[in-house]
Amino acid sequence: MPLVLSQTDADGIVTITLNDPDTRNAISGLPMIEALLAALDAADADPKSRVIVLTGGGSAFSSGGNIKAMSPGQGLVDEVPAQTRRNYKTGIQRLPLAFEALELPVIAAVNGPAIGAGCDLTLMCDVRIAGQSAKFAESFVRLGIIPGDGGAWLLPRAVGFAKASEMALTGDLVGADEALRIGLVSRVVEDADLLETARALARRIAANPPHAVRMTKRLLRQAWNSSLPAVLDMSAAMQAVAHHTDDYHAALARMNAGQGRNR
Repeated sequence: MPLVLSQTDADGIVTITLNDPDTRNAISGLPMIEALLAALDAADADPKSRVIVLTGGGSAFSSGGNIKAMSPGQGLVDEVPAQTRRNYKTGIQRLPLAFEALELPVIAAVNGPAIGAGCDLTLMCDVRIAGQSAKFAESFVRLGIIPGDGGAWLLPRAVGFAKASEMALTGDLVGADEALRIGLVSRVVEDADLLETARALARRIAANPPHAVRMTKRLLRQAWNSSLPAVLDMSAAMQAVAHHTDDYHAALARMNAGQGRNR
């Protein structure tokens, strides 16, 4: 059974579904990591792809780490601490770097619990939409460990330092409505409407010129860690490219024609 399912529709919307119900879509194992990375790479490399929707199969988005594979000698955890460090760098830490490098926007359709690394996986996405049954927890501290997958960098950027500290230091669950209130998600919908809502948003993004969408996504990501002068310089370079695309000239012609009809 494939651990990750990927399907592209006629609008260029790529739906990637985590598909490991036995572990509630845990993402700490190397096979799941490799499968997800391959699906992301394939989508990003396909010029027909416009937007990615990431969701979980079954009743959970992702349980994060597989508790049954956390004893020394299993999964990421080696009997030698130095090897455990290497396992993280060559394993789960490849995910945030891959999401950071993507050109396609990613919408997380959070269909149930997103716990630990599962919560951080939603944070790697550009937009998060939650079903009413969604729950989030930065729960590493309850296991006596820390966010080893980049969560300490990701979570404060979504909810602010104080709320991120509260979540990470308590490990408490945050329900869908609270997630909306603190800015962890951009909207909450009924579970039955979740995927269609995410795909409807994806179609609105996909309707825009694809080069502009990809460059806007990259610019937003780069701006997180850059100074204003650096962002302005990058914006000028990207704008120079955008002004010379066929999409730009076609959009300009449509708008000018529309203004002419309104005179």
